[in-house]
Amino acid sequence: MELEPDLARWAGQLKTNAILADIYDMLSMINANLCAMGSGKKAKKPKPYPRPNDKDKKTIGKKALPPEELRAWFDKKRNEHKKPGR
Repeated sequence: MELEPDLARWAGQLKTNAILADIYDMLSMINANLCAMGSGKKAKKPKPYPRPNDKDKKTIGKKALPPEELRAWFDKKRNEHKKPGR
């Protein structure tokens, strides 16, 4: 967990934060369904509670990276992997 400090907080405390986020998501879905039930329309899916590992998912699949940015990203990842102490 030292590699991912944001996730360390979520994994600690007996996963209470993750469980509470799941409960929040379920209650939001129930609320959306109850609101839609009277209108006769389909319920809109509510936005899930943000989790620390969701930050990478927001940028995946939006558009292609230019070749120079892709090379720079790979070089950065290679250098991170080669750092001493890992």
